[in-house]
Amino acid sequence: MHDRRAPNKQETSRNLYAFGLTSFFNDTASEMAYWVLPAFLASIGAGPAQLGIIEGVAESVASLAKLFSGYFADRWTRRKPLVVAGYVVANAVKPLLALVSWWGQVLAIRFVDRFAKGARGTARDVMVAESVSRDRMGSAYGLIQAMDSAGAIAGPLLALWILERSQGMRSVFWAAAIPGALCVLVALFGIRETSRASAQARDAVPVPARDEHRDLADGAPVPPKMPPASAPTGLTAPFYCVLFAVALFSLGNSSDMFLVLRAESVGIPVALAPLMGFVFNLTYTLAAWPAGRFSDHVSRRAVAALGYFVFAIVYFVFARGTSSRIIWAAMAFYGLFYALTTPVLKALVVETVSSEVRGRALGVYFSITSVAALLASVISGQLWKMFGPQIPFYVSSGTAVLAAALLLLGRLEESSASRKP
Repeated sequence: MHDRRAPNKQETSRNLYAFGLTSFFNDTASEMAYWVLPAFLASIGAGPAQLGIIEGVAESVASLAKLFSGYFADRWTRRKPLVVAGYVVANAVKPLLALVSWWGQVLAIRFVDRFAKGARGTARDVMVAESVSRDRMGSAYGLIQAMDSAGAIAGPLLALWILERSQGMRSVFWAAAIPGALCVLVALFGIRETSRASAQARDAVPVPARDEHRDLADGAPVPPKMPPASAPTGLTAPFYCVLFAVALFSLGNSSDMFLVLRAESVGIPVALAPLMGFVFNLTYTLAAWPAGRFSDHVSRRAVAALGYFVFAIVYFVFARGTSSRIIWAAMAFYGLFYALTTPVLKALVVETVSSEVRGRALGVYFSITSVAALLASVISGQLWKMFGPQIPFYVSSGTAVLAAALLLLGRLEESSASRKP
């Protein structure tokens, strides 16, 4: 029999910080390689079309892995081995990019890397949801995303530092093994198992006026969001409404590498791609935790819709902008989109379903959005090739506005339903 007692405050805080540190080190390793990848692909004879295929396939395989990971996360009582294994595999293959000479080999490495990410991702997010109370999920996911994006700041800076002192980009890939190893060590020794029973017990009663998460945030108690009297079972109608809006948005959300290519077309050297990553992730890091906490107080749908509007503005600016200064400003603003959506949508998905199917819900959510991202990257690559760089960004901007409107419409329907006797 597994221990079903609710984790104490020390164990809960430890899990949040352990997940945060693994995200920091893992993303440091990933971003060291990610932001030099377009230039590296160009150096071995690959262009925008190949980049679209690589990134689209990479993200779609991650989606399938997340779907299966969610299925097992709902059925397995021990999820830590799956999470740790995902970090081990992903960080073992990243340094192999230093050995490739053909874009197909890059595709294979990205395939394995993203598969490992998908395998661990859903199980990790279920464990996070079980580590905190329902009214603190936005804050918890926001904290982890802030640590993740902090790693994405460190990664490009380290990549720039290495490029200035080495003979080529391959040395960046080799160096990524160091933070990758630290990530694995923290995951192995820092993460503690969680259980669904303890999460259900925690959500069944009001959260104390003060606990470690309130202390962790700002010390101010917030009235808890109480679960409904009769918790839904299975995947609910509100979940599918959110899923539809997110899927529509994802059809226009191509790989961020297209932003790098567009910046190059207006005069920003591709060698500065890591610095673009720094600018974007600086905003993301500073805003992720506050955005997650903010969504614990207001409608998560409204917060996510605001993020989609930010995305629409950024992509419209990239389509129209001919000044490098405008592109740099838009890239900084782009980080706000991720802060307002990534942690908030996770919390929104989790709270629309019962605890028994959180893994399944997150798996479906991740898989649908990632398959849509595959189509978005491939379509953007072809639109760029056929019509030039502006059209893909106009299409993405318009799609984001429609998705934001759908989220807000769902919010209005929820408000209307809550006022009915």
